[in-house]
Amino acid sequence: MDSEKRARRQSIRLIISETVMVLAVVAMVVILAFLVSGYWLGSGFRVERQGMLQIGSMPIGATVAVDGEAPWYQRTNTSKVLTSGEHTVSLTKDGYDSWSRTVNIRDGLLYRVNYPRLFLLEREKETVYSSPATTLAVVSPDHRWMLVVNNTTAWRLLNLSNDKVEPKIISVATLFESVSMASGATTGLFTGEILELNWSEDNEHILVKSRLDEKVEWVLLNVKNLSESINITRQFATIFEDVRFFDSSASTLIAIKDSNLHRIDVSGRQISAVLIEGIQNFDVFGSDIIFTAAIDSKSTYDFSDEMLKREDELLTEERMVTPNYYTGIVKFNDVERINHITSSEEPIRAFISRFYNEKYITIINDTMITVYKYGGAETVFESALSFNPDNIKVSYDGSFVFMRSGDRVMTLDMEALELCNWVLDTENFGWLDGHIVYSVKDGTIIVYDFDGMNRRMLSNNVSAHFPVTIVENRWLYYFSDDKLIREIIAQ
Repeated sequence: MDSEKRARRQSIRLIISETVMVLAVVAMVVILAFLVSGYWLGSGFRVERQGMLQIGSMPIGATVAVDGEAPWYQRTNTSKVLTSGEHTVSLTKDGYDSWSRTVNIRDGLLYRVNYPRLFLLEREKETVYSSPATTLAVVSPDHRWMLVVNNTTAWRLLNLSNDKVEPKIISVATLFESVSMASGATTGLFTGEILELNWSEDNEHILVKSRLDEKVEWVLLNVKNLSESINITRQFATIFEDVRFFDSSASTLIAIKDSNLHRIDVSGRQISAVLIEGIQNFDVFGSDIIFTAAIDSKSTYDFSDEMLKREDELLTEERMVTPNYYTGIVKFNDVERINHITSSEEPIRAFISRFYNEKYITIINDTMITVYKYGGAETVFESALSFNPDNIKVSYDGSFVFMRSGDRVMTLDMEALELCNWVLDTENFGWLDGHIVYSVKDGTIIVYDFDGMNRRMLSNNVSAHFPVTIVENRWLYYFSDDKLIREIIAQ
């Protein structure tokens, strides 16, 4: 009898313990689900919805203050749970200027602010290069190299990441038609006008567009191996309206001739047949080209019924007008496949970008901006613009779209999905890095975050028409008259 009672008691204890374990697991799952959804137990044991702020800085180690409170342990780079709503975040560091902005924390979401830059208040500077004849300069995407152009055929390549900046001669005497050479001379005069200088992603090639009188020529400079440079215009005996890099190694180019798109094999010295007709504008992203073309050339391509149906849906009762242009994507690993996106009465400007793990298509049609998820019809953002931009840039990491007309600027922040309007101090502007804009007014460098916030004034006596750049997150380079100046901005 006693053994039966003991067995029953053991069974009861087992049932109770298993029940408690199950309830504990269920409770933990529920608690985790609430935490993931942004719920948190706040002051007074009240349940509040919260989000998370992730913040970094250059240099690292700045003190983070949220809504005026700065715990001694709170430093960048770090994350912090905050209640939903607006918060003022400030960064300070001994010996540096400060940074601040208001962020909108959303329920259960992560808000990333990884771009703030602080500048030393007391900065040492030195002259690292002198070039009285400099007419133009351009900095590579990695900010390590600068090509300095003068009115001779002996240009200079500077390595900005070295403690001692020593120029390498880039001889362009045989690469351009717009060159004047005396008999037997090795250095002549460059008589053309430089219209564009564009670096490749591998930081070793530069596409140069120049003009002499009415003749335009394109030259691909290989600054690491000059013998592999090529005059594109001369090689194909063709006047191209536009030429751009298609891959990071500059082995393939995309060119527009008579409004038709071609692909150029640089190493094979070959040009393809017409790939797309009636091109108005285009942008390259990976193996994709997104373009706008004249609608009457659409019949050249075989669109699926689903794509054509999408076009018909765009022609609403309020807008029963035959569109003149269409926008599409061509994949060059599958040249025949062309995806139709949208149609319009006016040329559309379109871009592909990647923000974290998602690809997006941004379309600007007159004064309307729309952002779609790549490969689908899902609209993630749509808004009217306050002006029709003539200068558009998608940041290298896809975190924002920068639109400008004169000194007026609009920025779409992909993190917050917010559009902000602001004004530059002058129309002369450039990029210090991927998130900071600068302009030079009355010889003074003025810097702003990409959305116009945190306006700060840096160095004086700066030449306005030469680039300003940051190298190794340590040095600030700029021209002052005919001298290249370097300042230490971080220790």
